[in-house]
Amino acid sequence: MRSMRIVALAAATGLVLAACGGGDDETGGDGGSGGEPVELTFQTLAWQTAAVEANEAIVDAWNEANPDIQVELLQGDWNNVHDQLMTSFEGGTAPDVFHYESTVLQDFGDRGNVLDLSEYLSDEIRDDIREGAWDTATFGDAVYGVPFLQESQVVFANRTLLEAAGVTLPTVDDPWTWDEFADVAAQLTTEGQFGAVIPLNAPANRILNLARNFGGDYFTDPAGEAQAVFDAAEQEVPRRIHEMLYTDRSASPDGIGMSSADALPGFFAGQYAMLPGAIWLRQQLVEQAPDGFDWVTLPALEGDSSAQGAVSQTLSVSASTEHPEEAVQFIEFFLNAENQVQLAAGDWLLPTSQEAAQSPELNDPATGWDVATATADDLEMAPFQQVKGFEEWKSRIANPAFQEYFSDQISLEELGTKLVDEGNAVLERYQR
Repeated sequence: MRSMRIVALAAATGLVLAACGGGDDETGGDGGSGGEPVELTFQTLAWQTAAVEANEAIVDAWNEANPDIQVELLQGDWNNVHDQLMTSFEGGTAPDVFHYESTVLQDFGDRGNVLDLSEYLSDEIRDDIREGAWDTATFGDAVYGVPFLQESQVVFANRTLLEAAGVTLPTVDDPWTWDEFADVAAQLTTEGQFGAVIPLNAPANRILNLARNFGGDYFTDPAGEAQAVFDAAEQEVPRRIHEMLYTDRSASPDGIGMSSADALPGFFAGQYAMLPGAIWLRQQLVEQAPDGFDWVTLPALEGDSSAQGAVSQTLSVSASTEHPEEAVQFIEFFLNAENQVQLAAGDWLLPTSQEAAQSPELNDPATGWDVATATADDLEMAPFQQVKGFEEWKSRIANPAFQEYFSDQISLEELGTKLVDEGNAVLERYQR
């Protein structure tokens, strides 16, 4: 049903554009030399069926409405896109428009690989996309991409187990604090059942994003000569999770080696009453939950605030493109509010469009969209995405150190030493 709605919406949008723009010079492009259409390439990383269908339908609608600016859709792969783009930049074969994420844009900008869009963007798209989302793609005065999808963290729960224990479910207006979550998890821990499972297979991104609940930055001067820090604010989230694992014993140690998807069979079997995870996990819950399994999406936890760090999926324009104006015209069409509804629904992620976030489809309580969409205003730029050398710091230092800590092999103090002392040795190389 969703794919049919995508095609119908895209076709309708295309008809509106055709009616407004006509079929020749009035479509917004001047065409190529000799009357040939401008040809753009657009590389997408969409991989889920509904998201792929949405991409195809939107591109088809654009091409139908804009005969003078034709877009060829290319399929990229999240697993190798970074190396592939770097090779294409160096070889002069980069796609005109490409889909990636905001964490790489500063490096691409420093290398001269991406176009600064600040002089090309319309007021309409600037006003529609949330300011906090723009922050993720803005570096100094340069805008290196248009943000369109974001992820937030919520809590999934077995409603049957919680109601049987007399637990009052939190609401968007009255979310649980971290202390209340820990108390409920302890209450729900019985013989053969843990109150929670917290997937910690590669925990650095999650821990750092959730650190914003307590004002944790993990880095000083992230846009400059960044130094790793591990003060009280940064210690809050890992310390609380460790206490649930080893003091309260209310969080299953199984989660230490698990991804979110790995935890689903035990969640469905009633071994874990609650499962903190990203909002996209709702798709797998909808598709894989056994008949009669009653699950619910609970709001994000609150520390000193409900703030969460976030990065964005983005569309950017290669600096080598011969048609920057047309490329931006296409991006603004691709990411208009109507299309963002379908893109967000296809990936089960948050749209950055404020108008799209108000759509009924993205506020459906049955699939937790209402709770997921309510987290949008709490998302802010994750400070780490400005840190040069962060990816190496994360993979070489942070993920292994967090895993050692959550496996109870090192203390909180030793965790801090690894993140700061060993981490700063990594960061220093990027500042020379």
